[in-house]
Amino acid sequence: MDQIQSMRAFIRVVEAGTFTKAADSLSLPKGTVTKQIQSLESRLRLKLLNRTTRRVTVTTDGAAYYERAARLINDLDDMESSMTNSQAAPQGRLRVDVGSSVARLVIIPALHTFYERFPDIQLHLGVSDRPADLMTENIDCVIRAGELSDQSLVARRIGNVGFATVATPQYLERFGIPRHPSEIEAMHYMVGYFSPRTNRIITQDFLKGSEHIDFIGRNRICVNESNAHIAATLAGLGVAQAVRFLADPHLRNNELIELLPEWERPPLPIYVVYPPNRHLSAKVRAFVDWAAELFSGLPHLQVERPMSDVARADSRASGVLT
Repeated sequence: MDQIQSMRAFIRVVEAGTFTKAADSLSLPKGTVTKQIQSLESRLRLKLLNRTTRRVTVTTDGAAYYERAARLINDLDDMESSMTNSQAAPQGRLRVDVGSSVARLVIIPALHTFYERFPDIQLHLGVSDRPADLMTENIDCVIRAGELSDQSLVARRIGNVGFATVATPQYLERFGIPRHPSEIEAMHYMVGYFSPRTNRIITQDFLKGSEHIDFIGRNRICVNESNAHIAATLAGLGVAQAVRFLADPHLRNNELIELLPEWERPPLPIYVVYPPNRHLSAKVRAFVDWAAELFSGLPHLQVERPMSDVARADSRASGVLT
């Protein structure tokens, strides 16, 4: 029995959760899919799946085999697609990982334009602020804000994330309006953000000309997800250096007040990142180009970065994700 077809059947069973759904998606009889999986297990001398009357679960060996098989089949499909017809429309499954606020406010609202161009790409969108391992998790590309920690990856800079120092009117009525960053450090609570990658609390950075002030501050709450960060700020739990495109709607309707606008936090670069072995994939290239075009049309994500202290600010803020 064809080994590649057996691998494809196994991948679909894992993803679909049942033999019936997998068979339907492959347009094959259920019995054929069952025989393919049995043949694969016999050849490997491993049990890949635990079968019950209602659902199929993956064994430990099966999970490890799935990760490698999915990557192999994905690369095989990409190779055949590029070799047989380089002008053909990109197609197949594309796994993209995106930060939660960028997914909610930027990527998902614009996806209809992506599908108008590339109707044959099936997008699997992972949404989280946690760091993702592209190779072990079989992810094709990610969009993240912050400096890169893995220099082996291919990265394309598509924008920048700006920040605003904000608090609610109710909080300011209780604690007063700070006139200098030192007053925030001494007399106010911060809504903190800790890196999902390192678990370290990100410092608060204030830059005005050649003057630079940074501190952790007093934190009653720290979160590691951008939407939770703005929610905690709106709950009046403290002052926050919030992602500006998240804060702007609340600034316009006076739910938040901007503080010390003359003091800036240096923006963070936004990258679309992918493994070197995905460089020639038509579907990855299609998504990367679409994302770059999308971000270029959003002025609030194209803010220029201050030239002074950029490297210093980047090193401190590398854990911030959006």
